[in-house]
Amino acid sequence: MDWQELTDLTRGRSFVVERVRLADSGIAVEGEFEPPQLAQLGIEDQVFVAAFVRAHGSIKEMERIFGVSYPTVKSRLKRISEQLDFVDTDPAPTGAADVVDRLRRGEITAQEALSELEGA
Repeated sequence: MDWQELTDLTRGRSFVVERVRLADSGIAVEGEFEPPQLAQLGIEDQVFVAAFVRAHGSIKEMERIFGVSYPTVKSRLKRISEQLDFVDTDPAPTGAADVVDRLRRGEITAQEALSELEGA
């Protein structure tokens, strides 16, 4: 069964994968695995996201491919994005990065930065 058949079968309902088998080795793992977020989208949204990636994020290209207007593309992307959890792409700096940032901003001296880095 491929992902399209699985998507058709589930019809947008949530599902859990209970067994995974590595095809080349025959090793199987059983448990409860949540499928990736993109796999949980409906087939039409999966195709739309794949097209958007192939178009390198060009809304103009998406308008051409799907024959729709800019607002329609933006609206659909917004609707899809609301179904996805996002990873924080700008996490607070920690450890050495934080020390270096504070040094660059002049909040600590070079000696203080070295002391903190050696103590870490």
